[in-house]
Amino acid sequence: MIDPKLRVLQLVAHHGTVTAAAAALHYTPSAVSHQLRQLAAELGVELMTQSGRGIRLTAAATTVLRHANVLQAQAERARAELAAAADETGGSVTLCGFSTAATHLLPPAAATLRDHYPQSAVRVIEAEPARCFDLLLAGDADLALLIATADTPPASDTRFDQQPLLDDPLDLVVPSGHPLTTRRVVTLADAADEPWILGRPGSTYHHLVRTACMTAGFTPNIAHYADEWDTGTALVAHGFGIILVPRLARLHEGWPVARIPLHGEPAPARRILAATRLGSRDHPVITTALTTITTTATALHPPPQQPEEQAE
Repeated sequence: MIDPKLRVLQLVAHHGTVTAAAAALHYTPSAVSHQLRQLAAELGVELMTQSGRGIRLTAAATTVLRHANVLQAQAERARAELAAAADETGGSVTLCGFSTAATHLLPPAAATLRDHYPQSAVRVIEAEPARCFDLLLAGDADLALLIATADTPPASDTRFDQQPLLDDPLDLVVPSGHPLTTRRVVTLADAADEPWILGRPGSTYHHLVRTACMTAGFTPNIAHYADEWDTGTALVAHGFGIILVPRLARLHEGWPVARIPLHGEPAPARRILAATRLGSRDHPVITTALTTITTTATALHPPPQQPEEQAE
């Protein structure tokens, strides 16, 4: 509903390079450059200047982007209003999210959409949080579930509508018979001297655990790296260290490990957000998906059982 060249400019501004924007849009870099030149010619302004090996957006480009964001939000609101007034909703909808969300939250939502809107094509994409925002901006996803980190756009970013969905506590997973399993109350600081298993550096999980540990007053001694909960739990089961696992994550029932809920302030947790392009949240398909996701998250979120034998 708005000039697609404006979206190209938005993606270039977001990624900082023509090459990265082209990859997000599934275009060639030359096609992106051509569209930017066309947009600049139509507007009669310079949008980019060369800066070393990269580019720098001009003040005129910043002005265009500000108005493009407003136009994009208005277009999304119009789509939502038209869909709400229609007898049937067709087209397609894409849900994306990080691994736990893609496993436990998105499939039930996709199934509900398939049943409620049989004329719509529903697709699910598993993606890291940063990639989720790229998918939203490129129009390749309509609803994203992601974890709030220092790298996610701020809540004030006018391109997105970000709403907290739930806080997912992080539980400590230790080998069965570990001394911490006999305590009534366990804090994260109680595990400061343990060998830790984290995700690889640069991953959301790595950042999440390190931040939680530093907030508790220590830097974790990283013994092993594992990005998958099953891999990390298997290492714990064989005595190689301990891990933090989100409450929503389901672990293999056969492994000899204990899952311990943590206490103390602040108790470590990851904040899960639902993000859409600004203006699209009231679309009936998005509203239905969010309702299902919230219901599913509530059902999957009971606290883990405490060890049967506990002592002070």
